[in-house]
Amino acid sequence: MRFFTSSMLLATILSAACAVAADETFKFEEREDRLVISHNERPVATYVFRDEKIRRPYFAHVHAPGGTQVTRHHPPRPGIDAVDHDTMHPGIWLAFGDLGGADFWRNKGRVQHTRFVESPSVRDGSVSFQAENRYLDRDREVCRETARHTIQALGEGVLLTFRSTFSGTEPFAFGDQEEMGLGLRLATPLVVKGGSGTITNSEGGKNENEVWGKQADWCDYSGVFDGRRVGMLLVPHKDNFRRSWFHARDYGFVAANPFGQNAFTKGEKSRIEVKPGEQLELQFGIWIYSADAKQELDLNAIAKEYHRLADLH
Repeated sequence: MRFFTSSMLLATILSAACAVAADETFKFEEREDRLVISHNERPVATYVFRDEKIRRPYFAHVHAPGGTQVTRHHPPRPGIDAVDHDTMHPGIWLAFGDLGGADFWRNKGRVQHTRFVESPSVRDGSVSFQAENRYLDRDREVCRETARHTIQALGEGVLLTFRSTFSGTEPFAFGDQEEMGLGLRLATPLVVKGGSGTITNSEGGKNENEVWGKQADWCDYSGVFDGRRVGMLLVPHKDNFRRSWFHARDYGFVAANPFGQNAFTKGEKSRIEVKPGEQLELQFGIWIYSADAKQELDLNAIAKEYHRLADLH
């Protein structure tokens, strides 16, 4: 088994990042309703910004380096994948069950992509773009979101970042539910229940019984596939307004949720109000990776590197 100290791992990460910056092997194809992103001629992810069934942007068909798909097939395949929540769990998404009194998690409200504030581009070894979204409850605009995403190589994986800023011309508030925040749905072979998966968090918790409803600095959901440990490490940014609770399930789902104070603890109900002239910013990183199953991964070092990279932008 190979062991890495934090300093050794960080040096490896930085070396890999510099190598990618030199050859800029990321590519994207822009279509009418989506961006198809690849790296070294292999698929990385599809960012869908218009979908009549799933009424909010999302990432689907997410792959780790080497080509293994880490998100559930979209749409799920009957007889192969669990088919629950097929229009709510497309891959990776940011959504809110109660925002301005509307339900954007269950597709009852619509998140309308209006434009790319910054067009998709490949620079310095990464893909980046910035989109503007309108949150609509029928004809009422609840708020607007400016969402910036980057995808870049990081060690034995790729790092996908979310940086979303919410503002409005009228007051609006984020409510308190389990179904709030940044969600992931894992590929069928990687889930705990019926697969090879394991959920772990920064506090040492393991699987649903120990991770669900607990605050943590990060949560990893991964499994062994063809001798590789493949999965996703979800890291809420340290500067978010509150530490996240994790809504984690053995059937292949996890979400980082800083809003569910009552939903997870039965404590005082949370209500995060944003007034005109104010903004609420949320940031998350997802490390999508494939490593030798015998290799010891320092996930704290990966989380630390995400924070360092996020603070550069």
